Amino acid sequence: MIGRVFDFLSKDMAMDLGTANTLIYVKGKGVVLDEPSMVTLNKETGKTVAVGREARNLLGRHGRDLITSRPMKDGVIHDFETATFMIKSFLGKVFNRLPLSRPRLVVAVPAGITSVEKRAVMEAAEVAGAGKIFLMEEPMAAAIGSGLPVDQPQGQMIVDVGGGTTEVAILSKFSIACSECLRVAGDETDEAICTYLRKEHRMSVSSMMGEVIKIKLASAVPLKKKLELKLRGKDVVTHMPKVVTVTDGEIREAIGDSTRAIVEAVRRVLEKASPELATDVAQNGIWLAGGGSLLRGLRLLVHQSTGLDIRRSEDPLRSVIRGAGTVAENLDHYRDVFIN
Repeated sequence: MIGRVFDFLSKDMAMDLGTANTLIYVKGKGVVLDEPSMVTLNKETGKTVAVGREARNLLGRHGRDLITSRPMKDGVIHDFETATFMIKSFLGKVFNRLPLSRPRLVVAVPAGITSVEKRAVMEAAEVAGAGKIFLMEEPMAAAIGSGLPVDQPQGQMIVDVGGGTTEVAILSKFSIACSECLRVAGDETDEAICTYLRKEHRMSVSSMMGEVIKIKLASAVPLKKKLELKLRGKDVVTHMPKVVTVTDGEIREAIGDSTRAIVEAVRRVLEKASPELATDVAQNGIWLAGGGSLLRGLRLLVHQSTGLDIRRSEDPLRSVIRGAGTVAENLDHYRDVFIN
């Protein structure tokens, strides 16, 4: 009875446990945490040195006794123990827990998640201090966060390009009618840029620098105004510092396979749709969400491939957590979206 009283007093919350970033939403307050999904450990002692933003700032700049890693891979838990500590640390930053109280927690997970991966997410959240846990699929959360009427019997299409996965789905009446979870997203493009530089310029750069290059130069289609960037890295042969100039055309070539894979996934999901759903999507257009949707020219590339109107979420970086937060605010109304 006492436990139920404290559970009632605790705040309902939502979490977007992403490969690149973890975001937490608290009922009545909105998004209260947005930090990199990173942890720095001491290899000798196993002790955690830094979590989140502090761990990211240490990446590539610490001594040999430390290692910075991401406990999430392709949108799911890759290292259970480290992920549990990370979740507990993040929850501790935003929730001053009363004795015996445990917040109800909505967690957004990839649509292609396995039963084992579901269990890992739920166990990690439980160990971290959450009470009742509700899992919902990321494309559903992204659609709700983009303001789409998922409670209506009408097809709505969302393409959520995140850090570890790209989720493509057509939704109707609180459910996903057809979808595809692609393990190609922001991290894949960052790595493709790093690989290209090693191969074509014999330069080694970090994945963080790959992300910076992507933001400054990358595009899905040729640009009207050419871009270039002077890069500083490490020569893979001499191991000495090196400076090269890279163009937007080179980076577009580097990420070409990734962008084509996303477009092909969109076409495959459209092919799976019933005539009625396809008609709805033709009328409503396709919505893009997630940080990857900010790639220059991606809307045009998808439009050229499908012939449909392409729109982008008002806040693409936070569309998933905003959707999960909306669900946390209205658990009864959205009870049909849960998958556990």
